Amino acid sequence: MKTLTQLLATALLCTLAFTSCRTEETEIIEPPQEQTLEINSPVKSLMQRTATNDGSLDNIIDNANCVTIQLPVTVVVNGLQITVDSEDDFQTIEDIFEEFDDDGDELIIEFPITIILSDFSEIVINNATELATFTDNCTGENEVDDDIECLDFNYPIVASFFNTNNELLETISIMNDAQMYEFIDDIDENDIITVQFPISVTTYDGETITINNFAELENVINTYDDACDEDDDNDYNDDDCDNCTNDQLTSVLSECSNWMVDKLERNDNDLEDTYVGYNFNFGTDGSIQITSGGGNFTGTWQSSGTGNNISVTITIPDLPDFNATWNLHEIDQEDNETKVDLRLGDDRLRFESDCSSSGNNGNVDDTALVNSLTTGDWYITYYFDDTDETADYTDYVFNFASDGSATANLMGTITNGFWNTSAGDETALELNLNFGTTIPLDELAEDWDVLEVTNDIIRLKDVSGGDGDIDYLTFERNPSGGSGNNLNAILETGTWIVDSYTDDGVDETADYNGYQLTFMNNGTVQASNGTTINGTWDVQNAGNTLLLNFEAIPFDEFNDDWDVISVSETQVILQDVSGGGGGTDVLKLSKL
Repeated sequence: MKTLTQLLATALLCTLAFTSCRTEETEIIEPPQEQTLEINSPVKSLMQRTATNDGSLDNIIDNANCVTIQLPVTVVVNGLQITVDSEDDFQTIEDIFEEFDDDGDELIIEFPITIILSDFSEIVINNATELATFTDNCTGENEVDDDIECLDFNYPIVASFFNTNNELLETISIMNDAQMYEFIDDIDENDIITVQFPISVTTYDGETITINNFAELENVINTYDDACDEDDDNDYNDDDCDNCTNDQLTSVLSECSNWMVDKLERNDNDLEDTYVGYNFNFGTDGSIQITSGGGNFTGTWQSSGTGNNISVTITIPDLPDFNATWNLHEIDQEDNETKVDLRLGDDRLRFESDCSSSGNNGNVDDTALVNSLTTGDWYITYYFDDTDETADYTDYVFNFASDGSATANLMGTITNGFWNTSAGDETALELNLNFGTTIPLDELAEDWDVLEVTNDIIRLKDVSGGDGDIDYLTFERNPSGGSGNNLNAILETGTWIVDSYTDDGVDETADYNGYQLTFMNNGTVQASNGTTINGTWDVQNAGNTLLLNFEAIPFDEFNDDWDVISVSETQVILQDVSGGGGGTDVLKLSKL
């Protein structure tokens, strides 16, 4: 409930602001009894607990409920440096953590930093050991703590100090939680304090309550002391479904079509590859229709509960891996993709849809791929999964029919499979393959991003949903290969320019005007416009990846491992999808 604006008020500023609001008077007034704060009353403690600095907001950084790190702060998240300027950047950190399900997440804080304690005092911290001396004293995740987070005071609140002769000594305007905390902390046993009622508070669910005296205030704070999820764990915002409803879930599932299984884990077994090419459609009547090249299936679903306690029961008799009463963890709706995430202990089920109603390939034109794929024989000439495993497929001949069926022929032994297309994750189009559980064909069960399609070659790429490793698969007409792009020889011939460069949709081509690039066969590259910028280059993964590394701006923008989208004698098109926010960069090189 507490905002960063409240948290960043320093003790010194609070004191100055606090003092500046006081009006000193000597006036005899009889303080109203119902507006007088009794020094030893429970409401005094409740007021201070409500104003206490809530340290849980930035737990994704410091894992501590009782301290807050003053922003901005620089952190390194899974190798990516991020400057955290606002709460929005907490979500960026979580997005990086959740990009892959099974990788080890690491966050390193760059010191020195300033921390804000529960009483709003500030301390400069120079290293992790110093930080631990404070964070080790905090309560653990979701354990009971002193601060009350389910309601907030609405400021300003006016208070007056009297002496024992009922002489008005001063009047103050309390402007924020830090000043309220100090106000309560500074009260002496001989002070007579009144508050100018009515005041108001806002509860966690947005309700504003008007309060007319201390008795009402005590009652309201006690009522809301433990009325909400204080989100005191280390997962930013809990991925909460605080506002999820059954109607929302029904609307999302039924209005989007052809849901695919993005993640399925049961009993520590990753099963999503088993269901590549399966399309799930959810009806408002509780029905589920599943279509795949391996057959069609039916089932039922229903949901109940509210918020974070919505249960989703799925029953598909012929697909028991899905059968359970799951908890709705998150509904994530983005521009081109919607995900519904279900949990059951350590088990996970996540459906994904591009929310298109135009068929299982969305609005993507798959004509070239379908025409090429369904004509003639194909051979695997490159398969890379951590290591080069092409030899496992040497004797296979693949055929793909227009009805979505497929066969893999190993010297007369036929394995049946199926295929379909859909919108890609990192490219416009993906090819979904599924040949069942027969080894080694089970390795091909993926939703492959399509890098290149011609009549002679189809190049594919898949980023693992587990650890982020990249697999490559190439089909060619010639079992011996030879239809590849020969990128090394093409780049080494002639002089190149940056024809265009867009960084997450922003055209930055002008930064490279006047530069000419020369790629040498020793792996070095030079960019020159009178001044030379040196770098290195390396073609990897059978021509699927181009690694660039330059020493200086502006070409250091190109330092990455680029997907090779297309290659001709005079043009090379590269693409990179960011590992952080998912932005797409496109680089086009043209030969002079």
